[in-house]
Amino acid sequence: MVEMLSRYWWTLALRGVAAVLFGLLAIIWPDITVVVLVALFGAYALVDGVIALGTAFFGDRSQIVSRGWVIAEGIAGIAIGIITFVWPGATTLVLLWLIASWALVTGVFEIIAAIRLRQEIQGEWLLGLSGVLSVVFGILLAVWPTAGALTVVLLIGVYSIVFGAVLIGLGLHLRRLHEAGTATGFGRPATT
Repeated sequence: MVEMLSRYWWTLALRGVAAVLFGLLAIIWPDITVVVLVALFGAYALVDGVIALGTAFFGDRSQIVSRGWVIAEGIAGIAIGIITFVWPGATTLVLLWLIASWALVTGVFEIIAAIRLRQEIQGEWLLGLSGVLSVVFGILLAVWPTAGALTVVLLIGVYSIVFGAVLIGLGLHLRRLHEAGTATGFGRPATT
């Protein structure tokens, strides 16, 4: 799995850039309407899911068990993206529940992947951190769904920027591993 992730490091970095751009748009236009927010979120979730599926399908075939988590994350992102486009008249509460659910599912899968990679690479904590951020964000949205729309938009923007920065950092770390992999092997020795 490490080899697959490091070979396709740019997909994580691209997902991070998309998250940062989405976050910046949410902060720059805090008075954004719910319909536009739905469209932006739907586009982001759809692109994120497609990139995750692309990573899973173009990865090393010997990693089929590990790819299952990436496939599930990709399907969840695509499904949430499609739901937001098919149901554009969703209320703010429904949108918040969709975003909270997506963040929780994505976060859990990222935490599981980080735990699985713990023995194989250094810096796996970045993936774990992005998962924890997603779970915390999802819980906050679920606990306080009636917060003002402006607060929610700003919260989504800040979360997206931080989450994206962590993914970019992980992608760049994996790039360094990939570049060094031919000479030194991937990751670090397994610890007990």
